[in-house]
Parts: sequence; C-alpha cells; structure tokens
Amino acid sequence: MLTRLHVSGFKNLVDVDIHFGPFTCVAGANGVGKSNLFDAILFLSALAEKPFLEAATVVRDEGGGGGGLRNLFTMLPDGGTSLMHFEAEMLIPGEGLDDLQQRVQATNTFLSYRLELNYRTGTEDKPRPGIVLHREELSYIKQGEAREHLPFRHGIAWRGSVVEGRRTSPYISTDDEPATVKLHQDYGKTGGSGGRPLTFRADTLPRTVLSRVNGQESPTATLARREMLSWRLLQLEPSALRTPDKFDSPQRMTTTGRHLPATLHRLTVREPRTCDLIANRLAELIEDVQRIRVDRDDTRELFTLMLEEREGGELPAKSLSDGTLRFIALATLEMDPEETGLICLEEPENGIHPQRIRAMIELLRDTAVDVSLADDEDNPLRQVIINTHSPAVVAQIPDDCLLFAEKQPQLADRLRFAPGQAASGHGNNVIKGLSFGCLPGTWRETKLKAGTIPRGKILDYLNATFSPWELSVPGERRVIDRPELGEQLGLPLPTEFELD
Repeated sequence: MLTRLHVSGFKNLVDVDIHFGPFTCVAGANGVGKSNLFDAILFLSALAEKPFLEAATVVRDEGGGGGGLRNLFTMLPDGGTSLMHFEAEMLIPGEGLDDLQQRVQATNTFLSYRLELNYRTGTEDKPRPGIVLHREELSYIKQGEAREHLPFRHGIAWRGSVVEGRRTSPYISTDDEPATVKLHQDYGKTGGSGGRPLTFRADTLPRTVLSRVNGQESPTATLARREMLSWRLLQLEPSALRTPDKFDSPQRMTTTGRHLPATLHRLTVREPRTCDLIANRLAELIEDVQRIRVDRDDTRELFTLMLEEREGGELPAKSLSDGTLRFIALATLEMDPEETGLICLEEPENGIHPQRIRAMIELLRDTAVDVSLADDEDNPLRQVIINTHSPAVVAQIPDDCLLFAEKQPQLADRLRFAPGQAASGHGNNVIKGLSFGCLPGTWRETKLKAGTIPRGKILDYLNATFSPWELSVPGERRVIDRPELGEQLGLPLPTEFELD
C-alpha cells in the first residue's frame, strides 16, 4: 500500500508530495497531466524489476528512443534536465513468497524508499543516452511514528495489524563521493542485522539494487520489491474480457482483463456464492440480471462467462456491453483475496450510465482495504487510486478522498540537480508544472497543511455539465437550453434565438 509519494523531476511533476488513503480520486480537466502521476507510480514499480532503459519503455511507450527517454525527465526551458527524485512510503505484508516461492518474513512492514536518477547524454564512445543511479535508500518508519505517517482516518486495530518491526538500521543506503550503494544484511524475524554490506558503485549500475535482492539475504527488501511490483494500472479491454479460457489458463486476471472466466472459476471453487454475490452487485447496474456463472465445456476444455437474464435468456460474454464486462471484472477483483497492492484505474465512468456511477464508485471503495478493521484474508491490504475528468464521478466521491489536479507554473529552483549542475542559473526558469489540491477541512488540509481548492473552482467543475456555451449552429436549441430545464438548474435563458 502506497501511503505517500514525493516525486520531482518526472515529466511535469515538480516537488509533488501526496499522501494517499485506501481510496483516492484524482480529478482534473483533460490535458492537465494527471495521468503523469500514474506514470510515475508505474515507472517506480518497473524499476523494482527491470533495468533502467527497459523500465523507461513501460511509461506510455515514451522510452523507446533517446528523445523519449529524455522526456521522462522534467525539461527546462534552457534545454537542461533535472534530477529525477522519488520518495515512497509503503506498507508491505509481514510475510510472503520470494521469487523462488520460498516463504520469507519482514523485520519491518512500514518502509520508506528513496531513489534519485540522472539523465546521461550520449557521448562519442557511448552514443546511446542513459539513466544514472544517483542515490538509493530503503529504510523503515518506527512504530511510534506510524500514526503521524498515516494521517487518514483509521482504526488502532488496523494500524496494529499492518505496522510491525524493530530494526534499527537501514536495508539499503548510499554513501557520497563517490556515490556507493550499500545493501545491508537482513536475517528477517529469525535474527538481527550484521555482517559486511554488499557495496556497488552507483554510476556503473544498470538497474536499482532493490531489483536484484533475494529472499535469503534480504527478506524485507524482497517483500518491498514484491509490493512495488503489485502496483499496476488496470486497462480493461473488451476483447480480453470476452475471451473464453482454456482449462489450463492462468487463474488470475491480467491488467487487461484476460482470464476473467478462469479467475471466476477459481473463486467459485473457493466460495460457491461468489457468482451470486457478483450478480447482486451487477443488478445495481443492470436491472434485468438474474445471475452469472462460468460455463464449463469439457469437450472443448473451455471456461466461458455467462449472464442469465430475469426473463430467462442467457448471454455469453461476447454479447455483453463493455460497461457490463468492466463492472464484472472489477467486482471479481473485489472478491479475490489474492489481489493485493495498488490498483490504478483511469476514467472508471467509461461505459457506465451517469445514473449508475454511484454503484461503480461504491464497488471501487469496497475493493480497497477497510482501515477500521484488522488486516486479514477477508480484508487484504489493497488500495485503489482513480483519475477522472467527469463531474458526475466527482460528485459521488467522499470529500476526503478527492484531489484536484491543475496546471501551475513552478520555479526550477524547486527541482533537484546533480552536483555541478545547481549553479547554472536554473532557478530563473519557469516550468509548466502540476499541483494537487484538496478540499478545505479534509485530513490533508487539517493534518498536513496541504493546499486547498477554492470553492469557486469546485462549483465551476461540478457545474461544467450545465454551463452555457456558444451554439455551434445559429438558431439551434440544445436540451439544456429548454426553458423548463434551465429554470430548474438556475441558468439564464439563451438570447441567440427565439423560443417557440
């Protein structure tokens, strides 16, 4: 669970510091760059597994060439780039499996990971641009400080179930001049720390040290790595959701929605009521739903998702609407105890009737961990972050779960620079940055003193659907221009044409 992300020098994110709760909605107009926040999270996740250049290709396909790689860094008006800085605070499971499927235990479950990267231009002997590691650190947050670092409302039972540990030394640290990354030994709960750390010259590393840890030497760092790998962006594709599964298909749904039937089959074997519970959820969206089931074809060895209507008809997944399939997929995630970590989702309103958006939001909120209860199999450590430009979605979001994204000029002196770069006059440059504001009186404002959004901007956003605008065709009357509707909404009558 990602509880805080401080990122600077990534695309148009300049000194952005956000605390996340179990469920967060980021709202903003199209084109402001709110998706860059998701890109930063996905890039950080990819760096926990892949070499630098390979991880860059994960970010919206912008890392394939030198120009794309450079564009991942905040670009200055004078053509320079800044240091890319990440600091992530996260809750990790107390135990789990390493890459060899061996069980490992963490000495601390509330961790802070810091990473700084620099852009390297091509040279005559190395013409391909690259990324240089400048600093990498993995440390812990003390139990006594956990409440301060978890400012959202939560229960003591939940905090006690997810915050553990007594270690007194870092897991990964960096010494300066020259920058040397140290991987400190960690014996998990069976012992303490000790022995000589493994050392690496930072500027020669092709990847992060965290991406190469193993469960035997570094169980806590291994679980931190696996937590970061669980941060993912759902991009549910109708074609993937409609595809039947072979009996030997993976039984966990991918980020595109592939293997939905096999996943539902696994969940139904574990809990026979699974499909009935999902059908009840779906009935909030579609009135004529009777039940859903997974058809088992032993001849062709296929699992197929089926929906039965109240009138008796039955439809296969290939005949269902995109919105229905997306809702079933999300309801399946909510029922799956194996789905943990961070789930990012863009524009959840797609394919959903405006009157049914509330059902979608309630489903997404229920997917996230309930922080009033202790963490267990029925309440897994799972988090949801969505972004949207829809006023209809924003209107249904709890006020303390909402962040507004808007463009805001930023001075370059808020960025970090590698040694030798800071004195080149960057502080005079203005960058088209991005800011995130909360609503007045919510926990981000009262506990963190975060910036707030003025009431006028909130009203303008919520009223965007009903605001008057110029007619595209002279004399044409829109639905919103009808006098009986405009009066109810408090809008002035149009004057561009005469009403009959």
